[in-house]
Formats: sequence, structure tokens, C-alpha cells
Amino acid sequence: MGIREWSKSEVEYGRKVLGSGLEGARSGREAFLNDRPLNTFLGESVREALKPAALGVFIGFLSSCANKRGRSIARGLGFSSLYGAIGFVTGFAWASRRMTAKVAHEVRRNVGRTRDEHWLEQNPIDYA
Repeated sequence: MGIREWSKSEVEYGRKVLGSGLEGARSGREAFLNDRPLNTFLGESVREALKPAALGVFIGFLSSCANKRGRSIARGLGFSSLYGAIGFVTGFAWASRRMTAKVAHEVRRNVGRTRDEHWLEQNPIDYA
């Protein structure tokens, strides 16, 4: 097998793996949501993430006030924004962790199945 044929084969295999991963992500999302709209789930997750974001804003403001050298409004807003963003991202990840786990499980299962099929194509088993 030449380099051209090998690379063509590997690109095709990569497409199969990508396609099976995307299919797994879609099926995992649908299995988790159970006919519920994605927008509803995302809205609930955003609402749950607002509490940690508010806590992050408060902590950011307090941390900017703790430093006596540079008590500026811009510094306070910067720290508040940074800690608020960290709080929001953390809260959103926590609120959507069950769906993320289901999607990851399905992706891993589908990609594993595709890899097994590829291995069997490359290494046929002769039962005779």
C-alpha cells in the first residue's frame, strides 16, 4: 500500500470516526432531553449559573478592595467581571453536567464501535 492509498484510507477512517462521534453526541443529547426542547434545558442551566456568577462578582469586588494600593473603579469592575465570568462558567458546567456525561458516554460508545469495526477490517478473524 502506497502513501497515497494509505492517507486516503486514513482520511476516510477519520471521517467515519468523526461522523460516529457526532452521531453519538446527537443521540446522547436526545436521550437525555427526552423530547424536551434544548432551549428549555439551556435556560434552566443559565438560571442556575447566575447564583455562582453573582457570588463571583461579589468576591471579585472584595478582592479588588483588599489591595490598598490600587483602589480604582476600573480595577474593581475588572475583578468583578473576571470572577463573575468564572462563576458563571463553573455554574453552567455544573448545571449541565448530567447532559454532558450522557453525551460523552454516547460519543465514547459510538467511536469505540467504529474503531472496533476498523480493527476487524484490518485484522480479519478466520474461524476455520
